[in-house]
Amino acid sequence: MVRAPDVHICEVAPRDGLQNLDVFVPTEAKCALIDAIVAAGVGEIDAGSFVPPKVVPQFADVDAVMAHALTHEATTIGALVPNFKGAERAMAAGVKSIYFVISASESHNQANVRRTIEEQLEGFRAVRAAIDARPAAARPCLMGAVATAFGCSIHGKITEAAVCHLARSFAEAGADEIGLADTVGYGTPGLIKQIVQAVQREVGPQMPLRLHLHDTLGTGFANAVAGLEVDIRRFDAAVSGLGGCPFAPGARGNIVTEDLAFMLERMGFSTGIDLDRLMQTREILARHIQAKHLTGHLHEAGIPKALRKAA
Repeated sequence: MVRAPDVHICEVAPRDGLQNLDVFVPTEAKCALIDAIVAAGVGEIDAGSFVPPKVVPQFADVDAVMAHALTHEATTIGALVPNFKGAERAMAAGVKSIYFVISASESHNQANVRRTIEEQLEGFRAVRAAIDARPAAARPCLMGAVATAFGCSIHGKITEAAVCHLARSFAEAGADEIGLADTVGYGTPGLIKQIVQAVQREVGPQMPLRLHLHDTLGTGFANAVAGLEVDIRRFDAAVSGLGGCPFAPGARGNIVTEDLAFMLERMGFSTGIDLDRLMQTREILARHIQAKHLTGHLHEAGIPKALRKAA
């Protein structure tokens, strides 16, 4: 029997990594990227978002990309949705996980989806009901993602109470998992611990939590370690550090999956990821994306020979 990894990493480059690019990445390249991520042993992929093409042109081909991704039956293929209609499309496609995002910042939520937090929660409840009406074998996991949980480029500081209120609302509405997102990368290790522990107290130990971290101010990996220290074992990351937030111009993207996997393995945590294969995703991305969007310390320095065997 294959041992489950100590730390679960969800690869978000096909969705969060690509959504804000000003160049359309061809469908075949997106599919090749997903294939390479699967081949590297990543167990979960955020493969796209069901949004209108006029809102996010990058996902005009989401149906085709998702159909291809779902051929990898052993991998959890998920999609981000902004509303009930998006969730309907995701369920029709057959995704295994739905990520429903609501911002802890009222102003960010309005800017992002043009709804209040309470209106978004009503949408989340409707999605939960729709999932529960399906046969048990056809019910995707439903994650409630708390965006701007550690700060907002529009509102500024986000209170612990605001994050806990939204997390509790997600839990009461039937979330299977809750994600805490440092959407614009303003988090610090101390703040990560404070908010995570507050949410843990609010929703109880039975609710799985994950962290979605950005590296805007260079604290992404310190924040990941802080998460580990308060028992987080589920993280989002993007190959080559792709991503960013449209409401934080110039912000760097997600923490780099390759660097995260290397760090975790060196710390003694298993990830189930073949790092050499994961590094090959850079070749696919570099054919279509400018080098300025591709980051990663391992890609710049390489894996030291003295450490390669241990890594």
